Amino acid sequence: MSVIKSIEVLERKLNLDLLKNSAVFSFVLFGYPIGIFMLFSEHWLVNFAGVLVTAEALIISAYLLHELSHWSLFKSPKTNKTWGTVLSWVNGSCYSTFKEIRDKHMHHHADRADVLTFNVQHVMRDMPTAARNLIKALEWMYIPAIEILMHFLVIILPFIKSEWHHKRLRLIIIFSLRASIFVLMAWVSVKAWLLYLLAYCVMLTALRFADAFQHTYDVFLESDLARFGGKVKDGKLRDRAYEQANTYSNLASLKYPWLNLLFLNFPYHNAHHEKPKVPWHQLPALHKKLYGDLDLLPVIPMIKLMSAYHCHRITRLQSDDYGVISNASANAFIGAAGVSFLTAL
Repeated sequence: MSVIKSIEVLERKLNLDLLKNSAVFSFVLFGYPIGIFMLFSEHWLVNFAGVLVTAEALIISAYLLHELSHWSLFKSPKTNKTWGTVLSWVNGSCYSTFKEIRDKHMHHHADRADVLTFNVQHVMRDMPTAARNLIKALEWMYIPAIEILMHFLVIILPFIKSEWHHKRLRLIIIFSLRASIFVLMAWVSVKAWLLYLLAYCVMLTALRFADAFQHTYDVFLESDLARFGGKVKDGKLRDRAYEQANTYSNLASLKYPWLNLLFLNFPYHNAHHEKPKVPWHQLPALHKKLYGDLDLLPVIPMIKLMSAYHCHRITRLQSDDYGVISNASANAFIGAAGVSFLTAL
């Protein structure tokens, strides 16, 4: 009898998990076009709501893509890949293949490091002074200019670097299709097009605010790793203790944990790194098991990071120093920049 009850409990759990996953997929697949439709309204309140719905659909699509890169939503790798490819067209990361996005993120977990296609500090250092000052000015105004630049580099570099020339035809096709859609959108309504750009910038800002304060990992370029057979070789011991000591759970709220759903529970980051294949809807329970109601490091409520994000928004673009963080204050936590899993070559 106990075996039968166990099976029934498992079936109910599986059905509930399916319901949760179906809900977030439905929000993206229906909320995204509905949000865009609202951008064309003549009423500014509808426009405002449309920006929020579109931005949140973009955010959830990005974090679902992250889930799919871990094979955590479907048993079949092919199904994960198919849905990951679909969602990459929603959030604009489709210029990279799902395999490239997944491989880059798996390096992040396997090497316990931020393995990047581009180093933001190097990009800023090497660009012309006028361009660098423009980036700084835009970032000072909270426009995610460096993130936008990173997305453009994914498109542009294959036409410059010979080792990526084989990507050119695919990029031309994708860019032509997406550009045609956005030109059509602007032709119908410049206002709707501008509001969509605003929603996309909100998405980029939300993602990088979360990313900035989740790790104090060392940064390595994919090109450097390729010379060493894809392995990080600097003599440092990067074990699980190092991983957890350099990972932080920047929760949207301790009092209202449902707010973390705005980031698809991505802020439960220590729990995610403890068991990367645990799906998004099980992370709060795993976090509770690991940390209970702890409000000390490695748990950092986002409200404590607002000042650091504001004060260091230019500094983190040029410094590879993460700053200092303690239980007393996070104001000196500079954070990371350009570590998005959406930009990969």
